Amino acid sequence: MNPTKALHDLGQSLWLDNITRDILEDGTLARYIAQRNVTGLTSNPTIFDEAIAGTHTYDADIVKMAGQGITGEDAFIRLALDDLRRAADMFAPTHAASAGVDGWVSMEVSPLLAADTAGTIAAAKAIHAQGQRANLFVKIPGTPEGVPAIEEAIFAGVPVNVTLLFSREQYLAAADAYLRGIERRIGAGLDANVASVASVFISRWDKAVAGQVGDDLKNRLGIAIGQRTHRAYRQLLASERMRKVIAAGGKPQRLLWASTGTKDPNASDVLYVEALAAADTIDTIPDKTLRAYADHGRIGNALAEDGEATLARFAQAGVDIDALAAQLQNDGAVAFVKSWKELLARIAAKTQSLSGAP
Repeated sequence: MNPTKALHDLGQSLWLDNITRDILEDGTLARYIAQRNVTGLTSNPTIFDEAIAGTHTYDADIVKMAGQGITGEDAFIRLALDDLRRAADMFAPTHAASAGVDGWVSMEVSPLLAADTAGTIAAAKAIHAQGQRANLFVKIPGTPEGVPAIEEAIFAGVPVNVTLLFSREQYLAAADAYLRGIERRIGAGLDANVASVASVFISRWDKAVAGQVGDDLKNRLGIAIGQRTHRAYRQLLASERMRKVIAAGGKPQRLLWASTGTKDPNASDVLYVEALAAADTIDTIPDKTLRAYADHGRIGNALAEDGEATLARFAQAGVDIDALAAQLQNDGAVAFVKSWKELLARIAAKTQSLSGAP
């Protein structure tokens, strides 16, 4: 059987963690949809930075916007949303057929706002309005400052992809914020159907402890965190609180696995995709991992376990899971700021070189 179709039939959505104008125009994304069961897409500042740096595809638009006085962050948001609208339209049939459960694309709020709850809320509303697509998620980090912004964005009717989650506890905080936003909408007599996903990052756990644990624990921490989080997710789906939301017309926030490309060159290139196959979840993966899984991937059953025995072994080896989760989230936020600033510098440099300015 086609490995990606097997995931689809299991009930897991396979999304592409990439977007460039080239894959929209050369038919690559269309082929992924038609042949590899890709039903959504995620993006981030690093992806766009590489796309703008590596091609001349965006040059004409950068020059045109510069002539109109549109530069910096405003220019990037316009470039990104132009691509994401096109991708959203390609996924629109999936979005319609799944009654809004699947077929989404995602756009980041500025990570410079990570510690600014009010600014994040305002930016999320602005991107949602500017995006003009029903299947566009706005990505908000699940940091302590981001959690109240998630609730407010959901209450305002903005679909949210909660990003930068690393642990069960961080996931549950994001899920609670989502549910509070929906419950407030129900209490106000508003439509309860505002979609959200919660993105839990996996491979960065193993990268963080590489060289600090024995070979028997190598590349096992991320999967164990996924197992622990998945168990909490299933418990929440079965809860009375969730049943009340569904009865009022809402939908569960879906669990999304992020950072599932293998970092260790000596490990299987489909390690995390196989381990995290599960119904009612999403896995967003880069092109390389998608091609590898389509070639030789198989569905595993790692999520039948809860991960606790493995996590206990890491604790015995001196790994403080809670402290590392906080560190990974903070490091992720810092890395996004770095990527964002590099992206804006890239656009500024291209603007200068293309305009012939000294």
